[in-house]
Amino acid sequence: MTAVKASDVDRFIGAPDPAQSIVLVFGPDAGLVRERVDALVRASVDDPNDPFALARIEGDELAGNPARLVEEAHTVPLFGGRRAVLVKAGTRNIASAVETVIAAPSRDCRVIIEAGNLSKSAPLRVLCEKAKVAAALPCYADNERALVQLIDEEMRAAGLGIAADARSTLVALLGGDRLASRNEIRKLTLYAQGQKTVELTDVLAVVADASEMALDGVVDAVFAGRTAEVDGEFGKARASGSSPAAIVSAAIRQVANLHKMKLAIESGDTIEIAIKRAAPPVHFSRERHVGEALRAWTPARLIRAMEQLAEASLDMRRNAPLAEAIAQRTLLSLAVSARKNG
Repeated sequence: MTAVKASDVDRFIGAPDPAQSIVLVFGPDAGLVRERVDALVRASVDDPNDPFALARIEGDELAGNPARLVEEAHTVPLFGGRRAVLVKAGTRNIASAVETVIAAPSRDCRVIIEAGNLSKSAPLRVLCEKAKVAAALPCYADNERALVQLIDEEMRAAGLGIAADARSTLVALLGGDRLASRNEIRKLTLYAQGQKTVELTDVLAVVADASEMALDGVVDAVFAGRTAEVDGEFGKARASGSSPAAIVSAAIRQVANLHKMKLAIESGDTIEIAIKRAAPPVHFSRERHVGEALRAWTPARLIRAMEQLAEASLDMRRNAPLAEAIAQRTLLSLAVSARKNG
């Protein structure tokens, strides 16, 4: 068996085994799949832009011509040097083409197959996991440890440090897609250029607004302290297709927005002016609810709410079967807190 454990994938990519000349990279995290495929290509050829060194094949083409893959794998480079074949799996089954090259592998050419999420019984995955000359590299959504490593890696590259509270909040806002996470971190490092350390306020200013999600009903009920409405609004959000993680992420973004507005109020703005100047803008239909939230929360308590939501987000990753219960319990707890202080 040559199925590589998820925890060992980066080690494999850092030093690919020449005896395993066929590598399948697959999984639900498309950004991580793409990142690892690119790393394998760089490790396999001298110049990825040289068409003689790197042949690219769409997987659907192989379904009608399975022999093409083994032919490409055994093609001698026109100008010498290392060679690789990159196959992007499509909707059609290419197992027969891969089976052919597994039966006649080339030690001078690496075949890299980029695929999406494959079940354990998917023919392509089964084939590559069983073959001695192949390796199957799974790419799953980053866990807390992987996200921390990614953040620290990008911070070092930018010559920046990051405060502990900023890191924990950033971890809760990322995940799901490696490429998107890396882009958000790089956006943050650009924003913080000229500083020595990325602070929590930088994270709230940049990453918390990374995407907009129409989950106004549940977040407004939570932060305005309307406890009787939280469960109903949560149910509506779930029925509309929003995952528990998406709902908690929306709550995190709302905390960030409320925090910025509350700081503006403490600097002299009225609640009405702070709402009007908010970025992203607050829809007029939500102004009353946001006003109630601003009266119920202080900046310090909003920071604690952010930490509570970040902790819930991590708990949901660790205990996926309990994600819905964790999200619902956390949101109701925040609503109760807002009601007590409203």
